[in-house]
Order: sequence, then C-alpha cells, then structure tokens
Amino acid sequence: DSEGGLYVCMNTFLGFGREHIERHYRKTGQCVYLHLKRHVIEKVPGASGGALPKRRSAKLFLDLEISSDLNSDDFEYEDEAKLVIFPDHYEISLPNIEELPALVTIACDALLSAKSPYRKQEPDSWEEELQASKHAKTLVQLDNGVRIPPSGWKCSKCDLRENLWLNLTDGSVLCGKWFFDGSGGSGHAMEHYRETGYPLAVKLGTITPDGADVYSFDEEEPVLDPHIAKHLAHFGIDMLQMQVTENGLRDNDIKPRVSEWEVIQEAGVKLKPMYGPGYTGMKNLGNSCYLNAVMQAIFSIPEYVGNLPRIFDYSPLDPTQDFNTQMAKLGHGLLSGQYSKPPTKSELIEQVMKEEHKPQHNGISPRMFKAFISKGHPEFSSNRQQDAQEFFLHLINLVERNPVGSENPSDVFRFLVEERTQCCQSRKVRYTERVDYIMQLPVAMEAATNKDELIAYELKRREAEAARRPLPELVRAKIPFSACLQAFSEPSNVEDFWSSALQAKSAGVKTSRFASFPEYLVVQIKKFTFGLDWIPKKLDVSIDMPDFLDISHLRARGLQPGEEELPDIAPPIVIPDDPKVDEIRLLCFRRSFLVALDIDESSVMQLAEMGFPLEACRKAVYYTGNLGAEVAFNWIIAHMEEPDFAEPLVIPAFGEVASSGAAALGAVGLDNQPPEEMVAIIISMGFQRNLAIQALKSANNNLERALEWIFSHPEPEEESDPALDTMDMENNANANILAETGSEGPRIKDGPGRYELFGFISHMGTSTMSGHYVCHLRKEGRWVIYNDLRVCASERPPKDLGYIYFYHRIPS
Repeated sequence: DSEGGLYVCMNTFLGFGREHIERHYRKTGQCVYLHLKRHVIEKVPGASGGALPKRRSAKLFLDLEISSDLNSDDFEYEDEAKLVIFPDHYEISLPNIEELPALVTIACDALLSAKSPYRKQEPDSWEEELQASKHAKTLVQLDNGVRIPPSGWKCSKCDLRENLWLNLTDGSVLCGKWFFDGSGGSGHAMEHYRETGYPLAVKLGTITPDGADVYSFDEEEPVLDPHIAKHLAHFGIDMLQMQVTENGLRDNDIKPRVSEWEVIQEAGVKLKPMYGPGYTGMKNLGNSCYLNAVMQAIFSIPEYVGNLPRIFDYSPLDPTQDFNTQMAKLGHGLLSGQYSKPPTKSELIEQVMKEEHKPQHNGISPRMFKAFISKGHPEFSSNRQQDAQEFFLHLINLVERNPVGSENPSDVFRFLVEERTQCCQSRKVRYTERVDYIMQLPVAMEAATNKDELIAYELKRREAEAARRPLPELVRAKIPFSACLQAFSEPSNVEDFWSSALQAKSAGVKTSRFASFPEYLVVQIKKFTFGLDWIPKKLDVSIDMPDFLDISHLRARGLQPGEEELPDIAPPIVIPDDPKVDEIRLLCFRRSFLVALDIDESSVMQLAEMGFPLEACRKAVYYTGNLGAEVAFNWIIAHMEEPDFAEPLVIPAFGEVASSGAAALGAVGLDNQPPEEMVAIIISMGFQRNLAIQALKSANNNLERALEWIFSHPEPEEESDPALDTMDMENNANANILAETGSEGPRIKDGPGRYELFGFISHMGTSTMSGHYVCHLRKEGRWVIYNDLRVCASERPPKDLGYIYFYHRIPS
C-alpha cells in the first residue's frame, strides 16, 4: 500500500498493507504491529536558485513500489515508525524507551535496522571465496600446436564425454574423478597430473566471460586463475574479446549493433505512453530485463491471471515464501492499473516548470519476486544478464511444482514431441515421445534471399577493418520463415548412434514431429551459437515471422505400414582399457548390474534447465532407466522433499538393489509389474525385455536371484503368459510416455495446429550474457512495447528481429 505504509506483525514479523492488516488481525488475533511509512520530500527551486523542501504525500516504497525516477539531488526521504495496538489502533511513536518494555524496544530496533529481501542487491553467496592459485602467474604452457574446438570434446583416454577438464599446460582433455563436481569420470585428469606434474586444469563447459572453474591438483582445491584469458587463448579459446564494460555492453556491441538497438526499441519515433490495467512497466533491477520481458508475456495469458483475490485470501502465514502468493502479487501489480496512472494536470505543469524535464514512469519493482524465484539458482540469483528462454523454462518448472487446485496454467504450453530414429543401414526405426514447452527453430542461413548483398558487405567490412576505417552500414541476412520451418522438419544425424538391429554403432537419423499441439505455442529462434574461436555470437538475421501460423502438416503419424521397429535391446556396457580393471573384467558379467546405466545426458540437461540440481537430475534419469525427461520429472516431483535429493548419485553395492525394492529406487510400475529400472539394468546387459520381466517376476523382483534365474534359463519359456504379455504392452505404452488417458502421464491440451501471433521478446546485443531484452504484445487490437518501465503504443513492431515468439491457438 503506497499511501498507508507497511504494518509488520511483531509476533510473526510478516508485513501487510493497510487493506490486509485488519484481516490478518481477525484471522490470527495478533494485536501488536510496527507501522512504517516513508515520506518523500521533494526540493523545488527557490527564489535565489537554491532548493526548498516540499513535502509530498506520504509513500512507502515497498516491493511493488511506484518506480518514479527519483533523483537523489531532487528528493529526500523521511521515515516514520509507530507501534500500533489493535483493535483500537492505539499508536505509540518510536523511539519511546520510557513507555515500552525493553524486549519490545529491542524487537523494534532489530526490525528497523534489518535489510529486507527486496532491498538486497544480491543474495548471500553460498560459495566460499576462492583464492588465486600460486601457479597462475608462472604457469608454463607447452607450444605443441594444440587447439581446442568449441564442442565435441571427449576424454583422450576413455572417450568419456562428461566432466572433462582441459589441462592448461599441455592442452590434454581428460575426465575428472568419479562424481567429482557432480559428474562421473575415471580420474584420468588426476592421473595425468601425477605423471606430468602439470598443476592447473579448467572444466570444459564452464567457460564464460566472467571466468571458468579452475582446479589446482597441487593445491587440491578449486582456485582462481587471474590469467585465465591468456591461458585459454594459448589453445585457441579467445576470451579476451569477451570482456564486459561497466554498462554491461562490450565495446564492439555499440557501433555494429546501433541499428538493432534503435529498431527494436523503436528509437527516433515518438511513442505514446500507455496507462491502465495491463500497461504497467517493471523496473530494471540491474540486468533483470530478461525477467521483465518474460513476465509481461506470461501475464498476458488468461490462464496465468487466475483468481488473484482468492490467492491472497488463502495465502499461508508466511506469504514471502509462497510461490503462488508472489506470482499473484506481481500479477496484481501488473494488471490492476494501480501502478500505471497518467500524470495529473498539476504534475504535468510541475514537470514543465523544472529546468531539466525528466519523464516520470509509473511501474513496479519486482525485487522480492526476483529474490524468491531465483533463490538457490546460481545464475538467476546473480545480477548478470541471463537467457530469457532459460528463465522461461525455470518459471515453468516452478509453476509445475506449485499447482493451485486441479488446474495447472503451464498446461497451456506443454506438448508432446514424437521422435523417429532410423538406422540408416538396417532401415529399422524406433518411435519415442517426450514432453516439451518450446519449439526451437534453427536459422537456415543457407536460404538467405540477399546472399549477394551479404558477400559484398563482408568484403567491405574486412577492408574497413584492415584500413581502420568506419565500418559500412550493416546488412542483415533475410531468411524466409518457411526455410526455418523446413530445417526443423528435416532429419538430423544422431551422434554415436548404436543400432540394436546391428548390435553395433551405425549411422542414424532423427526426425521430430508434434504428437500434440499446445494451446499456446512458444517459438524460439536459435540465434545464438559458438564460432570456431569460442566466441559466443549471435546470428544477426531478419526472419519474416507470420502473424498466422499453420503447422498442421507437422502432426506425428506414428509407426507406418511397412516400417519395422528396432529391437528393444540396450547397448552393452563398455569398460575402458586399463590394466587396473582386469579383475573387474573377470567379474563384470556377474556383477554388471552394479555399473551405472549410460545416463541420457540430453534428458539430464532438459531437467537441469528447469532449475533442478544437476545431481538430482542424474539420479532421476538413472533410476527411471533412461525412459525420458517426463518420467524422470515425475521421479523428481516424488522425491524432491527428501534430505538427500541433491546429493551425488551412489550406485548400490552388490545385492542392495534387490533389497531396496521399487519404492526405494523411485520407480512406480503397474500392479505386480517388475520395477522398470530393474528391467532396464538387465536389458543393458544384453538380454531381451521379455526375459528380463520373466526373471524378475520369478525372483519376486530380487535382482540378484533374477540374474541367477536367467543363467539357468537362457531361453525364454515357449508358453506365453497372457497376463505378462498384457503387462509388457502396458509397460511399453508407459515407457513411451503416450498421451494420458487417465491421471498419469503428461497433461496436454491438444487441438488444431493453427495459431495467431500475440507477442514476442527481442534481444539486443551479441550474446545472451550481455545486451537488453524488450517485449512486444498485441493488446486491444494494437501492438504495445514493454521496455522495462516504459510502456508505449508501438508504431513499428520489429517482428522480424524477435528471439522468442508467442502464438495462441485459433479456435476451430
């Protein structure tokens, strides 16, 4: 309440506005409150040119503060605090040591001196402060010609593709220790240090403009490398050009991208400010424009508006820690119109009288909302710029985890993707389904319609750089949307494809189709990539995005007549060549179920992008037998309250799996059906699925005895058990995550594949780690630009330069 101030309950220390304090008193019976108000004292020019104080109406700048552009030279503040006793509203001015008990005085002083969450510029860091390595300054790097590519890394000793470390002396890429830093490995990086004494290594995949994760084997701890840019440049990773200036933009962002910044923000055009419900701006808290743009788009969708008063009425005693209350609070601020009012006549006259006229923008400051939803997330809890697409998925994950009643607003974005994988040699296929929330469209650069102009511009640009002349006017590639859609639907190669038909690695291709169409389709243009020099770059393209989109032709068709499915056999477990594991080789056939399954890293990353801890994602995918992100997501929801939820994955010792049962492993199968993760472990040893199910059923789901049963029954029984066949069919359906017919499975809102554009988010800059985001939304028949606090009618919406597009389904 900007006029009534803030009432803080002295028992629960929760804050309430004037309109909610009476309800809280009646609901809890708490009668002692600390009443806080802030008065804004504005200076007006005096006769002698000085400034005289002019007291404006009392306003307390809370989390939903009116974000006037208050200049410290023009305004002063005066805070007022009183103790209020309900129900008579008896007020005691503070400080008042004489009349108040010492305990009350101490409590009031603690509250008044406390730093509230929404005023913290950054959350407290949980990380210990790292020290610079003693080897960083004198590190010797071998001139051996090694150059590290931007992707496709693998351990040079065991072909592992995760938890890889680049030795900064000789450029060796080797795997870390088992479960070191959240991933598995064979410890080859440590062995290399013991053999060579080369002390420093950087973890691949963690390199950003702010630095990278560096480990010192000699000092046995993570360290800082003040010369990391130089050390990486030695191996072709040029980080020097990634330095960010104080304003968040690199020097080379300014000139080449001027036209982009002007076009997207509609600079040079007089824009009419918009006021009222749904036209409220959001203050930029320091690189928080990605959050502002996404939330403006989210709250333009009716399903996310909900019944705001009802959420307030039934909020828990601590609403500061309740996701739905914080969402409702932000939605109320954006949609109520209370924080988006046109200036009065007197305010306009007052602005004109000022020597330096500054436009005053209404709006809200989402400090508490940002602090809450980013709590515990290493990226979103910082003040660095972030990817709007990653934040959108993070928000969807929070909505999924905090449903209100039976309806989940994120259902409107969810859809099923059918993936068809084909072995190029045997021509056999496999169909799987997964859940997704965003349609990611590749940029078909080869389909540019102005190739001659682009070639001529590139030649002029290089000549200008060589001669140190001003760069020529930018020429942007013009890409037909139809070409991007065609690139999305075309087959893509599958790396390291293992064909179960050939029992060997083979060439494979994958195509994706929509098994269902969502009510709201979110389309991301994949503009960001890495160059060969490791510089993250943005494809500066113009795509003619349609107002009306029909993707009905991308509807999945399933297994077609004449197609033959790939056998349901998992690839064999490969143990790397190492003389130290000869004994393991002798026992691996009997104890191979102790070795971890090949974890599907794509599913792990899909879950991690939702904001879950990496180790929890790995456990979810492992314990659900690599059945896909949706099944793993259900495991996470069922186990996220457990104290060891984010602890590293520990493979059970011999015999423990059998005793743990399905409940301990987290997979819930059909009635009397063997746990799917046990079936997957046996299949990974090369046995047929039906044999694995028979063995587990015969051994009462005891994994060790099931293996012994298989050894004594090498061939499956001739007579088929109808009940077993039925369970197997049901299990296959469950494993493929088919569209739900009951309460289990993903909730989808399928319908026609015809859509209309109603919003898009644009990015300015050369990287998601810098630049600025702006949102355009179509409301009441016209386009509106949301540029942080500025909300104006759009005159030239740059629909061809967007990054994320929002479409809603056209009713049949």
